[in-house]
Amino acid sequence: MLQPEERSESVVLIEHLSRAVVGRRRELELVVAALRADRHVLLEGPPGTGKSTLLRAVGSGLGVGFEFVEGNADLTPSRLVGHFDPARVLAEGYDPDVFVPGPLARALRDGSLLYLEELNRVPEETINVLVTVMSEGELHVPRLGRIEAAAEFRLVAAMNPFDTIGTARISQAVYDRVCRLALDYQDATEEVAIVARHAPGLDPDWLAGVVAVVRSSRDHDDVRVGSSVRGAIDLCLVATELALVRDGPVVDRDLGLDAALMALSGRVRVREGSGRTAEDVIDELWTAVFPIADDDDDPGDPVPGKVHPPPDATRPAG
Repeated sequence: MLQPEERSESVVLIEHLSRAVVGRRRELELVVAALRADRHVLLEGPPGTGKSTLLRAVGSGLGVGFEFVEGNADLTPSRLVGHFDPARVLAEGYDPDVFVPGPLARALRDGSLLYLEELNRVPEETINVLVTVMSEGELHVPRLGRIEAAAEFRLVAAMNPFDTIGTARISQAVYDRVCRLALDYQDATEEVAIVARHAPGLDPDWLAGVVAVVRSSRDHDDVRVGSSVRGAIDLCLVATELALVRDGPVVDRDLGLDAALMALSGRVRVREGSGRTAEDVIDELWTAVFPIADDDDDPGDPVPGKVHPPPDATRPAG
């Protein structure tokens, strides 16, 4: 059981992180608890669910170093661990000073968090190195020797679901050595608040409608992969700049649709065989929330044809 001073410190940290990260109170509590329990952590969820944001905030809040590694097919063991400088080896031999540490070696020595993004895009031979480190708490480098993990070292990894293109299944050996936390998209209220942080000062009803359009892209029958909240952020920022270019209001329906096509068409992946394009789907989704104006619309209405967004599209707080 935590001592009172330890519990107080954890609570203060969670309260601080909750102000930096929209929502995710439960997830913050679980990640902090796992790291304080000396466990390694894996966050698994779709793109744009805030995995990186959450882990960076926790790393900063804990006051430890942070080594970032982008997972991809080119992440070889030597790139992760480090290597001997070939030119200096010829002149000085395999001296420890000639070794160029990679992010894993630095994190082990410094007691940092090693944040590995896109874990399931990493080659198996590189993952095997991580399995050894998690099991033994140390790393053996040929011609260099043993690197022991400092007490604060943790592996914190993130990955998208397996069915994402370019990913592979993670072995049970990895799952057996980490605490896994599954993340899904946040609710409408929190997504609106996230977008409002990045694009402040916009009409709250229009902003809620934008979020509703983006959220509905995830459930459309013709869509294989919908947009994350990043699409809503980009849409709002593009619309703001486009309004300056066209000298019109951000809430203009056609202006917003053009911004939506620009921001979302690369994020919305249509199912093969549907016979539709991403642009078709986005136009449909936009019209469902911001319909085309009727002839008898009030000419003074700043948003012609505007309707209230769906019930789950909540206005930003404040």
